[in-house]
Amino acid sequence: MFPGAGGDPWVALPPGTDPAERQLQLRRAHRVFTADGRVEAPVRPVVAASWRRCARARVSPDSSAGVDLPERELRAYRERHPLAPVMPLFRELVGAFAADGEHLLAVCDAQGRLLWVEGHAQTRRRADGLGFVPGACWAESVMGTNAPGTAVAEDRPVQVFGAEHFSRRVHSWTCAAAPVHHPRTGRLLGAVDVTGGAGLAHPHSLAFVQAVARAAESQLALLEPDPPAADGLFALGREEAVFVSGGRRIQLGRRHSEILVLLTRHPGGLSGDELLIGLYEDESVSPVTLRAELSRLRALLGPGTLLSRPYRLAAPVEADFAAVGRHVALGAASAALAGYPGPLLPSSSAPEIVRLRTRLADQLRAALIARGDPGLLTDWAYSPWGEDDLEVWRALAALLPREGRAAALARAHSLDAELRG
Repeated sequence: MFPGAGGDPWVALPPGTDPAERQLQLRRAHRVFTADGRVEAPVRPVVAASWRRCARARVSPDSSAGVDLPERELRAYRERHPLAPVMPLFRELVGAFAADGEHLLAVCDAQGRLLWVEGHAQTRRRADGLGFVPGACWAESVMGTNAPGTAVAEDRPVQVFGAEHFSRRVHSWTCAAAPVHHPRTGRLLGAVDVTGGAGLAHPHSLAFVQAVARAAESQLALLEPDPPAADGLFALGREEAVFVSGGRRIQLGRRHSEILVLLTRHPGGLSGDELLIGLYEDESVSPVTLRAELSRLRALLGPGTLLSRPYRLAAPVEADFAAVGRHVALGAASAALAGYPGPLLPSSSAPEIVRLRTRLADQLRAALIARGDPGLLTDWAYSPWGEDDLEVWRALAALLPREGRAAALARAHSLDAELRG
């Protein structure tokens, strides 16, 4: 199986590929798969995985789309859909591109239902014959492999060219789509898609819809009012944590910050010995020293907040580092990065804090690399904590189009030379 351009499996055609020849190869591969389930070259891994999902879901290669939402229901659903506020942005960024290139702009919800389909009039009439219309369901489980349906199934940007589509009726089309997420929660809202002819099989069309999706997420963040200050512990990107409770905002000192991070991390409580081990590199520190710190912290937080035997917080506390960890575990890399203003208590040398800080950063960077989104990797690479991250710079250089790759490659080579000494 073949990767896409520059080794990117999400791009349909490697540079220099003849689209007509590739289409013939893919039609043959499609016939083989639909006949006996074998995947042959040059089918990309992402397409092969999608075809297998289609086969398991018993999708017919002769499937056609049906309208799930009649006009009246569709109108009401669109009005209250979270992507409705960014439709003007989609039209501004994609509208002229679609009209000039004889393409279509399509926006679907998280279930693959098309909500808006706009663009070149003649192309839209052709799409109407396929059922590529507002209100129709183009989920993989209904229409097989296609960019909007596969983008929401994989929750990442994808390009689908010609006979990579599972439905034979769509073999003359090419599309590129990118998922759009809620900027605060990371919840998948839907996808933005550009659909048209073989000319869309260029890597730039995938990069374009990725940029449009990220612009929509930024616009949604601006449109949404800031939530009221939530109770919790905020320790990411701060030398000293802030504890918010019952409308009180308490600035903590360094040692108190470390103690609260550990107690938040262990809601069942910790013994004095466990706290000593987690907080102090020097094993000779006396338990009396710790008890004095805990007494001062108890007075700072107020009565009934910090309990003892074992030391614990009276009620569960939401912590920013725990929220990021949950996003990573759920695969919501963009939401995790959005909630990560920097490392956990970056100057702390407490052994348990160092371990937590390192583990969270490693998990997040691994999720970003696995996600393969150049925009997210760029955000990490150009942050103060990511500027010396060789692995991220290498991953970014591998994902960027050739003309934008030089700076990332230069930084990767420089870091590699420094490490070799």
